[in-house]
Amino acid sequence: MILHMSDQVEEKLRRRDINQIHLLECFGNQTRSALVDEREEHKTDPPTLWFIAETDSGRRLKVVFIQLTALDVLIKSAYEPDASENRIYQKYSVRL
Repeated sequence: MILHMSDQVEEKLRRRDINQIHLLECFGNQTRSALVDEREEHKTDPPTLWFIAETDSGRRLKVVFIQLTALDVLIKSAYEPDASENRIYQKYSVRL
């Protein structure tokens, strides 16, 4: 998997102490399906997706991305999810 991101997103992640290794770990540790972000202001083509997973050290992150090709992913954001996001994800995602 190849992760792509804008310089602006990379800087935001750096401030949150999140790097590409953390993101790859989350993709590898994903146990539930990604959800489509259907909010009007976040709609994209292809669709914006998100999931919550842990890094290898146990840090939970919400990863927001666009699947460009089978191997290429555009990272839009990543951060520690709040209680509402955790609840939505548990309710609507499917166990892999």
